[in-house]
Amino acid sequence: MNIVAIIPARMGSSRFPGKPMAKIHGVPMIGHCYFRTRMCKSLSNTYVATCDKEIYDYIESIGGNAVMTQDSHERATDRTAEAMLSIEKTTGKKIDIVVMVQGDEPMVTPQMIEASIDGMQGDNAIEVVNLMAQMKTVDEFKDPNEVKVVVDLNMDAIYFSREPIPSMKKGVDTVPMMKQVCIIPFRREFLLKFNDMPETPLEIIESVDMMRIIENGGKVKMVKIEDISLSVDTPKDLENVVEMMKNDDFMKSYV
Repeated sequence: MNIVAIIPARMGSSRFPGKPMAKIHGVPMIGHCYFRTRMCKSLSNTYVATCDKEIYDYIESIGGNAVMTQDSHERATDRTAEAMLSIEKTTGKKIDIVVMVQGDEPMVTPQMIEASIDGMQGDNAIEVVNLMAQMKTVDEFKDPNEVKVVVDLNMDAIYFSREPIPSMKKGVDTVPMMKQVCIIPFRREFLLKFNDMPETPLEIIESVDMMRIIENGGKVKMVKIEDISLSVDTPKDLENVVEMMKNDDFMKSYV
């Protein structure tokens, strides 16, 4: 099976402009994502998809694979799909599963990617998987930059929100405080189908694109991981990640 990871990245983030090239222990954040993602042995290859020459040139300079995409994409999935089709044209090989790894997940591990792929194996009805992790503090649970998720008894997502869900009114101690971790495998055809769907009302309200699938009656399979991970949405997040990665074993292999 041809499983490829694509890391969409752009310099024009509204909350943190230029963050893919922000340094973490001397290495740009996008470099951490690339080096760590390609350690996953289930992947045929790893690419960075970008519309910015600065990112493209950096990935090329470290011996990585970069794909230039249009600068008009508003969603990471659109950039990922364009890159996927470009890779297929260049290599002459059809991709079966594309793992979209967001470029602001510098603490991604090969085990996390393996877990996301494993969640799709053995059941062709599963078209998309998301990882989720337990949040450790109420402050993190209340942070609108963290996407929260609640699931049903089959581990399919019921709802995603930037608000704290489920309700804390009956006591935080008993509330499952789960967050989305943006490592998302799509089956090839479903990624293309997803991008052809119009945006949906709750997707726009919550600013979470997975809501589009739920609102259209589809399933998003969730896989819980125990790994500690923090996405970088703000300069403060970057400071926290720098501290958290001080003794990171994976980083020692490429820094």
